[in-house]
Amino acid sequence: MKPVAFELETAERIEDALALLASPGQEVKVLAGGQSLVPLLNFRLARPDVLVDINRLRDLQYITRQPDALAIGAMTRLRALEQSAELRQLAPLVAEALPTIAHPPIRNRSTFGGSLAHADPAAELCAVALALDATLVARSLHGTREIPAEAFFLGPFTTQLRPDELLTEVRLPVLAPTAGVAFEEVARRHGDFAMVAVAAVLQVEADSTVAGARLAYGSMGPRPLRARQAEAALLGQAASAEAFAGAASIAIAELEPADDLHASGEYRRSVAHALTRRALSRAMQRISAASAAAPRLA
Repeated sequence: MKPVAFELETAERIEDALALLASPGQEVKVLAGGQSLVPLLNFRLARPDVLVDINRLRDLQYITRQPDALAIGAMTRLRALEQSAELRQLAPLVAEALPTIAHPPIRNRSTFGGSLAHADPAAELCAVALALDATLVARSLHGTREIPAEAFFLGPFTTQLRPDELLTEVRLPVLAPTAGVAFEEVARRHGDFAMVAVAAVLQVEADSTVAGARLAYGSMGPRPLRARQAEAALLGQAASAEAFAGAASIAIAELEPADDLHASGEYRRSVAHALTRRALSRAMQRISAASAAAPRLA
């Protein structure tokens, strides 16, 4: 099958793209990396009147350190993120998840903003953005909006973005040096979408008491989900295997996995329980390793 007929416009400036998105009476789609959109076009699941190619918007390709966040332009390719030493240092959870996404030829074209705006509930980066409390910046001809990741994802392939808005930037808060992170997933084959994905952020006090925890999941509901009750249950507890197992049990009770062609909801719950324990344990191991490597004052 081939796409329906549409007009192709190439945006040379952000303002050009915004003007096209604001076109009255037309359905406009944005072409970034195209790794998700082009198959939808070919199967006629997407039927735009106008397709706006934003690949010439180099102003949206950057990785910039801000005082308390790492700002990433929406058109930054996943391969560029993989190769960024700054990303590995300041956003290690993203760096850990990237190699699980498809394969290098796909990551060469795919964009960070495109993956989030597509909002596939199985997409690794959506769960990671949620775990990191990312802020997504949307622009239109009427101004700029900052949308928390918690509010951005509404459902399968559905976000807070309005038809006239373009996702331009993602801001990832820089974690405290004492925080540990881990990403775990199970997929049928390497590079496939996850059947279950878990992104964990853990912070502990000097006595190994949990001071903060975030658990975000992919493929466990109609959108990426946080296990808020499990996070709350960890607070004040000793960071131990028992505490992590308890949090995993609470987490799978508050998630919403469905049966589909790839796995049953019950199977996903079982896998999520194991991956939650594993992710929290690895996050704690990284905290302990960083603490042991830190210079001590005499």
